[in-house]
Amino acid sequence: MHNRLLLSALVGAASVSARDIPSNVKNFYDSLKAKGTCSNKLATGFYSKDNGPNTFSYCGDHKADYNVIYIKGTGSAFADMDVDCDGEQNGRGDDGRCESSGDTQAITSFEWIIKDYKKGIKDLNANVHPYVVFGNEGSKSGWKTFDPQAHGIRPLSVMAVVCNNKLIYGIWGDENGDDGPKPMVGEASIAMATACFGTSMTGNNGHDENNVLYIAFPGADAVPGADGANWGADSWQAFESSIEGLGNKLIQRIGGGGGGDGGGDGGDGGGGTDPECDWPGHCEGASCSSNDECSDPWACVSGKCALDPEAGGGGGGEPDYACEWAGHCEGVACKSHDDCSDPLHCDATEKLCTMDGCSWAGHCLGAKCASHGDCADPYECNASAGYCWYASE
Repeated sequence: MHNRLLLSALVGAASVSARDIPSNVKNFYDSLKAKGTCSNKLATGFYSKDNGPNTFSYCGDHKADYNVIYIKGTGSAFADMDVDCDGEQNGRGDDGRCESSGDTQAITSFEWIIKDYKKGIKDLNANVHPYVVFGNEGSKSGWKTFDPQAHGIRPLSVMAVVCNNKLIYGIWGDENGDDGPKPMVGEASIAMATACFGTSMTGNNGHDENNVLYIAFPGADAVPGADGANWGADSWQAFESSIEGLGNKLIQRIGGGGGGDGGGDGGDGGGGTDPECDWPGHCEGASCSSNDECSDPWACVSGKCALDPEAGGGGGGEPDYACEWAGHCEGVACKSHDDCSDPLHCDATEKLCTMDGCSWAGHCLGAKCASHGDCADPYECNASAGYCWYASE
């Protein structure tokens, strides 16, 4: 019996993703670990374990420079990884390891968006989608809360998780409720736990050490949307692979690098006049077959990485975003959101593609609502779901 268990553990370990941590992310992890407690606590007083201290925080120390938010404890601690089995329970990818969970919910926080995607699934599947439980809501007296959307983080946006000396990409797929004795942080789907630590993870057996770094990326550019991920995948490997390109772009925010060797301050022969390139070999002029092969702010145009003039670059300074769908960029006439390249939306009044801004924090995309008056423009209240959503066409 012992030998069989050992063999099972080795097989599980072999299935873990082999993506090494890029140098810029590794340096970021090490610097946060060495610094200790974050100074800009967006919300604090959370627990990693029921019997542990309530010294864990959502941190905004690097919101201004890298545009990331993360979870950090005191000293060298980050967070642990408890296992979540919430969501669609249809057997897809299920090998029985969630059966031991005593706290499985039938839906996740953004089940209504998944349904709207119309990809043949009703909700996220914890066995397939490597999602992170991020944010805390509750009604108990004194219950600590944190609303990621108030800080620009979008539902179902890509997140990066540093665990077990690896980097795994997942999505923000669920929130912590007030159904436990204490407000907790450090939880992810069994798919994420498996990607990080192998098949020893079960519904009641997670990773206890506080050495897991969860990184969220505010902004519309972190959302893969209905067609940017393989939502109907049959394995966590297939789903994680489908968001890898977007994840690779997002981590370039951290420390000015991450796509390749984590550094680089020039283009591919641009003479020093091009925007700073964070991914050597994938800068202006490099050959490409898709946008994912080009460093921000470039897109793949006619087989070469280049600035899209419709994105506001005009061959000069760096645009605010890289428009990846020529003819559907900022200022172009539109009839619906589908006429505009991400991260743009179709302005309901002007009928022009514009940046998807939200000027009323806490009342943006995905915020809970009872009426249209509870939602910032350009959103309205989806009455059946009770969340702010795009205004109907």
